[in-house]
Amino acid sequence: MSLCCARCLIGAPFASLVATGLCFFGVALFCGCGHEALSGTEQLIETYFSKNYQDYEYLINVIHAFQYVIYGTASFFFLYGALLLAEGFYTTGAVRQIFGDYKTTICGKGLSATVTGGQKGRGSRGHHQAHSLERVCQCLGKWLGHPDKFVGVTYALTIIWLLVFACSAVPVYIYFNTWTTCQSIANPSKTSASIGTLCTDARMYGVLPWNAFPGKVCGSNLLSICKTNEFQMTFHLFIAAFVGAAATLVSLLTFMIAATYNFAVLKLMGRGTKF
Repeated sequence: MSLCCARCLIGAPFASLVATGLCFFGVALFCGCGHEALSGTEQLIETYFSKNYQDYEYLINVIHAFQYVIYGTASFFFLYGALLLAEGFYTTGAVRQIFGDYKTTICGKGLSATVTGGQKGRGSRGHHQAHSLERVCQCLGKWLGHPDKFVGVTYALTIIWLLVFACSAVPVYIYFNTWTTCQSIANPSKTSASIGTLCTDARMYGVLPWNAFPGKVCGSNLLSICKTNEFQMTFHLFIAAFVGAAATLVSLLTFMIAATYNFAVLKLMGRGTKF
């Protein structure tokens, strides 16, 4: 039993394990904190930046739509992360079997035969059961043992997630500008501008239409908003969501690099020494 466990540990795809953990952590942080940060933004807009529901009705609909997208994103990434981890186990086992890093396993042989087209079944009666399991693993390999397909899908997801990562930086930038303005109001000696002219205008960022009233908050009123728990919590939640998006991006890049390496090795060894 201990020998079997040691063999499994040797064949474990550590890059995929780390990437999976990072993916789950990043997605959970991004989706959970992003959902709550959007709710906090909705509350701040309703309370301080607009007195007319029609001004922010569209914004509320957009926020709710994004929250539903977050639910779908979380479900998809947890499922896809598990698939990538399974693919990592299969292809890493086949690669390490080729290089002789650990003793051949049934699934390793089945996957290697599926991807490289190499293995042929044995005629020995003593290996009949092992051969049957190998065929089962070959069938699984037809689904999981195609790193090229996983590379393509992961590459597309990485491009899409780059856009998500960039978009997640926008609310952080807005809240940081507001926080910086509040710091200037709290320390008037550090700025030459009049406190009454230091404002945050939600209309300027496209959050509210230009005819929204008041649309902006200035001076001491803005400072009082920055001191509220709602503002502080929402600001930090957006930062956490941004960090989660960054962690997910790193995990996707790690997955892509690992899958590309496994695919290259299996393809190369399946064709001898020719590309």
